[in-house]
Amino acid sequence: MNPLLNRLQPYPFERLRQLTRDIVPNPALRPISLGLGEPRHATPRLIEEALTSSLKGLSSYPATAGDPKLREAMAGWLQTRYGVAVDAATQVLPVNGSREALFSLAQSVIDPTRPGATVVCPNPFYQIYEGAALLSGAEVAFANSDPARNFAPDWSQIDEATWARTQLVYVCSPGNPTGAVMPLDEWRTLFELSDRHGFVIASDECYSEIYFRDEPPLGGLQAAQALGRSDFRRLVMLTSLSKRSNVPGMRSGFVAGDAEVMKQFLLYRTYHGSAMSPIVQAASLAAWGDEAHVVANRELYRTKFAQVTPVLEEVLDVALPDASFYLWAGVPSAFNGDDVAFARGLLAQYNVSVLPGSLLARSAHGSNPGAGRVRLALVAEVAECLEAAQRIASYVKSL
Repeated sequence: MNPLLNRLQPYPFERLRQLTRDIVPNPALRPISLGLGEPRHATPRLIEEALTSSLKGLSSYPATAGDPKLREAMAGWLQTRYGVAVDAATQVLPVNGSREALFSLAQSVIDPTRPGATVVCPNPFYQIYEGAALLSGAEVAFANSDPARNFAPDWSQIDEATWARTQLVYVCSPGNPTGAVMPLDEWRTLFELSDRHGFVIASDECYSEIYFRDEPPLGGLQAAQALGRSDFRRLVMLTSLSKRSNVPGMRSGFVAGDAEVMKQFLLYRTYHGSAMSPIVQAASLAAWGDEAHVVANRELYRTKFAQVTPVLEEVLDVALPDASFYLWAGVPSAFNGDDVAFARGLLAQYNVSVLPGSLLARSAHGSNPGAGRVRLALVAEVAECLEAAQRIASYVKSL
């Protein structure tokens, strides 16, 4: 077997199951999970209808590059959302959700024969970044989140010697789990480093359409264009319909950016066998062409966070994020920063599941930046999330 598989760490949810397997939750309360970041709002009718009306597409093999009409719709969305113009023929590719693309991109970009091949990513982070790096034969360097900067990654923690070995940088903006959005000045810094050292930047933007301020989050291609980098050199962005349109089971998204990177990525994907199903393409075309359901979805999250956040602010160190559907909450001082103990107690006494922040991060630069915090995924309906918040408040007050 591939020996690199032995370098992979258990997924956070598997680690949490092991850490809570001895717990019998309070049977008097129905279980509520705020752990898994899986959208649970209703799938828009227009997407369901597009799926069911396109079943004849099952009789043909899809092209890896996707239907030209779908790529044009994706390019059109980028123009409408970010004011960014891309060539639909050479700078856009449909993918089976951003997760598989985040992984396979590293296999396309990384040259493991170069000494010290390195991938840089934020910390805490989406574990696919680490797995993709390790299975491509690279090492991983972490930029810890900085509480003083709204938990944005501190790229200055990466030294020049590490940057010189870096071949790929993962950016997550809005961030998982913190919801932080990377500002233009930080993009400028990363672009300058990319020019100096030649690494590719992969901007994971799957939470871009769930935000709480008047102005939508800045995207990577948008930042590049604002800084005079309209060729998007060494930059690709990845996005998905899962959170935007509540279709996590459809596995649909796209990648866009540097034409040369995209050319090589398409070559890899042709052999990888990752063409999007024709019926999923038809449903995706309908989804990218409609914004009404996205606005309604965003308003539902805004309503939910407006009700839940004040309840939790009374008992936890937590605040409304820039974007995404997570709250990144500090555990009470009674736990001395032990986020796992907090999660175990909450599950046992109030039957609410949350994800300990330490499981989403690695120890780097002398600390685990996820320690002492928990991630709350407000993905259920308003009433269920509010009930969970009230139970958490009761739990903290009972300590």
